[in-house]
Amino acid sequence: MIFPLSIQVVLLVFFTFLLVKATEITIRALNRLSRRLKIGAFALTAFLLALATSLPELFVSIAAAFEGKSNLALGIVIGSNIANLSLVIGGTALVGGTIPIVGDFLKKDLFHTFLSGVIPLVLLLDKRLSVVDGLILILIYAAYNYTVLRQKPNVAELQKRDGGVARRIFHHLGNRQTEKQLAWLFISLALMIFSADMIVKTASGVAESISLPPLLIGLILVAVGTSLPELSFGIQAVRQQKVAMIFGNLLGSVVANSTLILGLTAIISPIQLDGGLHTYLMATLAFLVIFNLFWLFVRTKRKLERWEGAVLFLTYIIFIIVEFWQFQKGVF
Repeated sequence: MIFPLSIQVVLLVFFTFLLVKATEITIRALNRLSRRLKIGAFALTAFLLALATSLPELFVSIAAAFEGKSNLALGIVIGSNIANLSLVIGGTALVGGTIPIVGDFLKKDLFHTFLSGVIPLVLLLDKRLSVVDGLILILIYAAYNYTVLRQKPNVAELQKRDGGVARRIFHHLGNRQTEKQLAWLFISLALMIFSADMIVKTASGVAESISLPPLLIGLILVAVGTSLPELSFGIQAVRQQKVAMIFGNLLGSVVANSTLILGLTAIISPIQLDGGLHTYLMATLAFLVIFNLFWLFVRTKRKLERWEGAVLFLTYIIFIIVEFWQFQKGVF
């Protein structure tokens, strides 16, 4: 980047904001399409909305992979997972108060989420995430979704009811409101692609200007921005008393980040840990500590209280401070 550092930082913040707003438009358009077409959650929105709040990470990571900056994508994925389990859920609890545990997700989903978050870290023990590793991660994502869908008793009924999804969509194409929502959907996706590409370019420029490893840029600066949709979703869900959706969205985002997004990145451009090893190891340790804190809090009383959210939030702040302290001391 030829711009001064201050301009690059402003551009990074601007394009991150643009990415978040485009994500919100995408989610809103999908919801309205679902209601208008009467397709239901399974046929159109279940799969897409499960990924909707992870779309920023997806687009930025793929853009980084095509730019040959896979370490930036790795930092975004790990950083987003850490932020989801501390900054996002902690901030949600601080704003909304106690969040009760609804449903039985603690029995299986939490364990599956932990495995999904740890597996890529294990695959990186040789300091490389190859194309084969990427395929393994995508297969794990497919297996996870298959397992989750099998647990839903009404999936077969929804599939039957929503049969001919394409036919329903084409049937409503003449409807002005349907076409309007489709137009907003395509516009928002185009904005996401554009802003994701610009985030990669500006983040790389910032990294070069201050000699900051791309891994650390993705881990902190970009990851916080791409986690904003999850935070916004969580706060809205608390205010609307839809607490069952909070943990589902949170855990689903961690799984999608760790398997699908990181897998696609590795397939496009294999990840090589040729720098920033200490940053990576510290981030891995932070993920393990924060996940165990989160697990401890939600399993003991089947709720996350405000003070526990504050602990998670402060743990994230400590993680940020330690990472930047390492950078200033030159520990890489």
